[in-house]
Amino acid sequence: MHPFAPTIQILGKGRHGSRSLTQDEARVAMGMILDGAVTPEQIGAFLMLIRVREETPEEAAGFVQAVRERIVLPENMFTPTIDPLIDWGSYAGKRRHLPWFLLAARLLAQHGLPVFMHGDTGEAADRLYTQNALAALDMPVVQSFSEAHAYLASSNFAYLPLTAFAPGIKRLIQLRDLLGLRSPVHSVARMLNPLSAPLSVHGIFHRGYEHIHQRAACLLGEPAVLVFKGEGGEAEINPEMSTALFISHAQEGGQLDWTPQLERRQLKPEQLDPDHLRAVWNGERNDIYGEAAVIATLAAVLFALGRAQDQAQASALAQSWWEAR
Repeated sequence: MHPFAPTIQILGKGRHGSRSLTQDEARVAMGMILDGAVTPEQIGAFLMLIRVREETPEEAAGFVQAVRERIVLPENMFTPTIDPLIDWGSYAGKRRHLPWFLLAARLLAQHGLPVFMHGDTGEAADRLYTQNALAALDMPVVQSFSEAHAYLASSNFAYLPLTAFAPGIKRLIQLRDLLGLRSPVHSVARMLNPLSAPLSVHGIFHRGYEHIHQRAACLLGEPAVLVFKGEGGEAEINPEMSTALFISHAQEGGQLDWTPQLERRQLKPEQLDPDHLRAVWNGERNDIYGEAAVIATLAAVLFALGRAQDQAQASALAQSWWEAR
């Protein structure tokens, strides 16, 4: 029997015989996949068996552990100037609105709060991916942890593509077009926090996954995690809707309702032009939705950082940062 076959048996033995993987079983299984010890047929069966019932927090945590064990960081990666670091995954791309969260990240960096962003570009022609929007804002896309460290130290921001530090996860994500469904690795990528930042920010698309991210963070011993259903699946508050923030600190999780920033819905743009982000930042154009999205997103992160006691205080602080930019 192939060494990976027992893992598939655990997941697929039918209604009464199957069960979820333990955290350690999930860690070993993902490790075998990343090490090339599993056949393509087995990978497809494995991912889809989990997809049918959704991954458990224990499985997600085990998968993340396996990836982290294979990430190689340069020695002396951190200096006192790069603290507290904010980890920010960006994997969905935007279809309805521009990535306004990038301006929230820029404001954090401007105020001495370094943001390490990591993400991926997909093949969807109707989506604007973060990496493609950063050039309009002169925000750096780097190709290694060493390069990220240099930019974090000098400008408090760096974006590193997934292919530069976890190519195995990139290959698994690409299977979506072949299998037709998302798989657990889409959540795993957001949870990676490869630099062990004190705060990790996750945006999700499918409601209900907040609990998986929050519980997995506790199992992994993450210092603090902010998870919410963001606009388009990115970590961006939709200012037209109420948003449930799921926050965990020191292995204790809670939920907070973030009320809408806008009273009325705004017309969505006919096209997504990244240059519009720069124009709004520079005060050359106004955008009611965009500015509200920036302030609401920034406020949520400031609250998660403990810089404010409630939404009103966090929003006031975010508003003052925006006006003083």
